[in-house]
Amino acid sequence: MSIEIKAPTFPESVADGTVATWHKKPGEPIQRDELLVDIETDKVVLEVVAPADGSLKTVHKEEGDVVLSDEVLAIFEEGAVDAASSSAPAETESAPAETADASDDGDIIMSPAARKLVEENDIAPSSIKATGKDGRVTKEDVVNHLKGGSALAPATAPEPKAEEPKSAPAAPAAAAPMADEGDRIEKRVPMTRLRATIARRLVEAQQNAAMLTTYNEVNMGPVMELRKKYKDTFEKTHGVKLGFMSFFVKAATEALKRFPAVNASIDGNDMVYHGYQDIGVAVSTERGLVVPVLRDTDSMGLAEIESTIGDFGKRGREGKLGINDMQGGTFTITNGGIFGSLMSTPILNPPQTAILGMHKIQERPMAVNGEVVIQPMMYLALSYDHRMIDGKEAVQFLVTIKELLEDPARLLLDI
Repeated sequence: MSIEIKAPTFPESVADGTVATWHKKPGEPIQRDELLVDIETDKVVLEVVAPADGSLKTVHKEEGDVVLSDEVLAIFEEGAVDAASSSAPAETESAPAETADASDDGDIIMSPAARKLVEENDIAPSSIKATGKDGRVTKEDVVNHLKGGSALAPATAPEPKAEEPKSAPAAPAAAAPMADEGDRIEKRVPMTRLRATIARRLVEAQQNAAMLTTYNEVNMGPVMELRKKYKDTFEKTHGVKLGFMSFFVKAATEALKRFPAVNASIDGNDMVYHGYQDIGVAVSTERGLVVPVLRDTDSMGLAEIESTIGDFGKRGREGKLGINDMQGGTFTITNGGIFGSLMSTPILNPPQTAILGMHKIQERPMAVNGEVVIQPMMYLALSYDHRMIDGKEAVQFLVTIKELLEDPARLLLDI
């Protein structure tokens, strides 16, 4: 029985997606719930799995093609498939179009993509060293030949024809090798949808907001002492390590309650004040920066915050964060300190009106009661939209976070 494999139903905020990677080839035996293809949107990567045991019959959307919600991606043939008699070629090319069928040129067998490159570059097929099964010339072989016999190019390399109208592949691995001028090697990598969206939003944030940044510094000694004293008991009790981020989330939550404008957003000419605190935590992944959201942080304990952030980080690295994980948010925290940043200016995450930047903890000489004392200090940066937040409020908000962190007992006493 034939089954249509369709793209997922996208939310209203997602217009379309791009076929990132086909994990199965036509004719290859597939088990129920095995991953077939990744669809990359401007927010997350969505996975499409096999509806039953069987195999792909035909593929309608190749890697790099733009797809709409519920659009047909491929035809799936339900039923057991004998791997030994599978018609899928054994070569390692990832694009289904190259494995669907092959053409021959006399005694030389070439995949369709390889033939296209040969014709575009006017290459004699006999001059290409074939590495595919049964002497098949693959796209890799042609690219390798064009580079003059250097190391094989990635299997998913897009055709180097500059005027090709087809959308670029979404995966970062789809790099197009460029001319090798001696040892000065370059490669062209198509920008992923996620990276393109990040770039667009960052530019829009700076163009459409009156963004300012205020700085302060916090002595992390009290939090570090508390963490050192209770970290083993905390982990044994809750099954999760006690980090610094949970203290910042709780401190920011309390400060947001005191300064509602920092927790607000701008919608056209309206200022929207939120009666809850949903804090986004920036997570760095191979595909780019994503900001999953902690919901109702006022009701969350330190253990729940640490556990949820850990889950976000794991799923972010695996590309398994859902769109719902990143929708909404009234405030954002980003931590450049984990990469060694001493000070930076975070950029707003629209439509939010403020973002807090954490940085590296570094010991510095500080004047304490007339004496020079070495203290573990961290610079804090608060970027805010001056259309919504006055400088006085921004400074007081950041000072509140500083005071709560330097005396963490105040977080428990709500003072």
